[in-house]
Amino acid sequence: MKSLTNKEEEIMNHYWDKGEMQIRELQALYDDPKPHVNTLSTLVHILEDKGFLSHRNLKTRTYAYFPKISREGYKRGSLNNVVNKFFGKSYLGVVSTLVSEEKISLDELKDLIKKVEENKK
Repeated sequence: MKSLTNKEEEIMNHYWDKGEMQIRELQALYDDPKPHVNTLSTLVHILEDKGFLSHRNLKTRTYAYFPKISREGYKRGSLNNVVNKFFGKSYLGVVSTLVSEEKISLDELKDLIKKVEENKK
């Protein structure tokens, strides 16, 4: 999965929250000073090229854009990218790092193992 810049992620969050929108509707979601329509249009087209958005033609000679990928799908893809890039595709390496850096306690890890075992039953 391709990564998103901060601005692209901001736009995707609007689409994930609101659903299908035209560029002007997207612009209305911003506080003043609002980004220019051309700027948003360029970013939306980039997101479409990256496969995050798609569009449909409206009768008014404009387009309505909508997410092609869910927020959860993006999260999963981003996590996979991090694991693959920084931990050699090892989820065990991720967990080991979290434990060694005390980002997750041993008790929390034991609870997680217990939940996984219960789900397998």
